[in-house]
Amino acid sequence: MKYLVTGGCGFIGSNLAAEVLKQGHELFILDNLYRHGSSDNLQWLRKQGSFKYYPFDIRNSNDVETVIKEVQPNYVFHLAGQVAMTTSIANPRMDFEVNTLGTFNLLDSIRKYSPNSVVLYSSTNKVYGDFEYLHFREEQTRYICEDYPEGFPETISLDFHSPYGCSKGAADQYLLDFNRMFGIKTIVFRHSSMYGSNQHSTYDQGWIGWFCQKALEIKNQSLTEPFTISGDGKQVRDVLHGSDVVKLYFTAKDCQSAYGQAFNIGGGIDNSLSLLELFSALEDKLSIKMKYDKISWRESDQKVFVADNTKVTKFTGWIPSVATSSGIDMMLSWLS
Repeated sequence: MKYLVTGGCGFIGSNLAAEVLKQGHELFILDNLYRHGSSDNLQWLRKQGSFKYYPFDIRNSNDVETVIKEVQPNYVFHLAGQVAMTTSIANPRMDFEVNTLGTFNLLDSIRKYSPNSVVLYSSTNKVYGDFEYLHFREEQTRYICEDYPEGFPETISLDFHSPYGCSKGAADQYLLDFNRMFGIKTIVFRHSSMYGSNQHSTYDQGWIGWFCQKALEIKNQSLTEPFTISGDGKQVRDVLHGSDVVKLYFTAKDCQSAYGQAFNIGGGIDNSLSLLELFSALEDKLSIKMKYDKISWRESDQKVFVADNTKVTKFTGWIPSVATSSGIDMMLSWLS
């Protein structure tokens, strides 16, 4: 089988690409190496096996058409994207061109040159907005959404907030509509927080990895000043280890009943964490004290997002398997 991974040198993309190689399939990667750490992941992948690498830009329709014509992939894992909320606010045009226009370029090329390809897309929980119309209860270490205490289902109304929410949300809807209008086999995953090996986190994206890195810097005494957090630290996400994400994509890709569907994806309520709860876990694991200063909340931040995985489990049988505590251990090990 032929697999194309757009953004294949990113965090999730490189882990998916490595699994393709492990299974002995043909691998093709499209990535312009814009993202921090992607060059390192490319070098790591080259040690895993042979593949064809296209140093192309998803925003360029000619680049994308060239790849689709040449490869005519059986499966496309579409991970290429602008992933930071803060970047989308600072440069909304670039955010739109990468996320929305880039996704359209891919879909239209598949429609014209490889209509039997299966396309799995990494969307986001930000398509649902900031949930300010819901009811939240503040507890000692976290917020709880009283309306959806066990997690958010896909029936929640779409409510795009921020350029990032708009660009990813528009792409999300194009995936679903290309299935309706043109019969393209598409699946949309609305991801919550993901973490794991090959994730080169920054201050505005990849919070588990970022704060694990801060903890290790405190441990080895290379960080002596307080770091910063946005908000009060009680905001909650359900976290999902990268190995579980890889299992999801390979489990779902041949589920014909899932084509044309969107799924909320996360670790679920049992793997939910607030920043404060992560800090407590890191303090216990590393025998340190996490010293931080609070700054203002980020624009359109959600107090809580926990995915209700009921639908994806019903369609595919997939459930998360990596518990948060062991996942954090693996994250610390990889960073070390």
